[in-house]
Amino acid sequence: MDIKGLDYNTQREKLIMPEYGREIQKMVEYACELPTKEERLQCAKAIIRQMETKNPQLKENADFEQTLWDHLYLMSHRELEIDWPYDVSEADKILSKPNPIQPPKEELRLRHYGKLVCKLFEQLKTMPAGEERDALTYYTANQMKRDLVTWGHGSMDDEKVADDLAHYTDGVIQLDLNDFKFNKVVSTDDNKKNKKKK
Repeated sequence: MDIKGLDYNTQREKLIMPEYGREIQKMVEYACELPTKEERLQCAKAIIRQMETKNPQLKENADFEQTLWDHLYLMSHRELEIDWPYDVSEADKILSKPNPIQPPKEELRLRHYGKLVCKLFEQLKTMPAGEERDALTYYTANQMKRDLVTWGHGSMDDEKVADDLAHYTDGVIQLDLNDFKFNKVVSTDDNKKNKKKK
């Protein structure tokens, strides 16, 4: 829609540093057109003072003045000819995007238990029987139960934990559910009910 007299931001030139707003951008463009270096530098210093008020959280950084001058350099499309009080040669790094994170190459078999629990299964397979293995079995089984509650749609079946632990340790670990005591786990549904009661 094109209505005479209305000016939409979508029709305007895209801002390089939108956090400073269009008025600061216009000031920078004005500074670039001034005839002498001295006038441009004075105007640039005034713009920096305005930029400080628009982005005050930068003051928490030790090198905030350097950052402001880098931003000014970028906003001028690198065309502001002044004697820069700071080195702005590396300002372009601000606009560079980080490389995308690559997903892990190995596929996780048991997403609801996670990678660390799978490593615990492997460790339990090779551990000799004793107190140390019993303690690790206790922590692993309780973590599995918490994971099932979180990622298994609220399922808290002790038999499922015991079966999975036996299966994924190749039968090395066998939980006796008559003797084994799990820690109390509160499901997310119980948390919601408790909040409603309050």
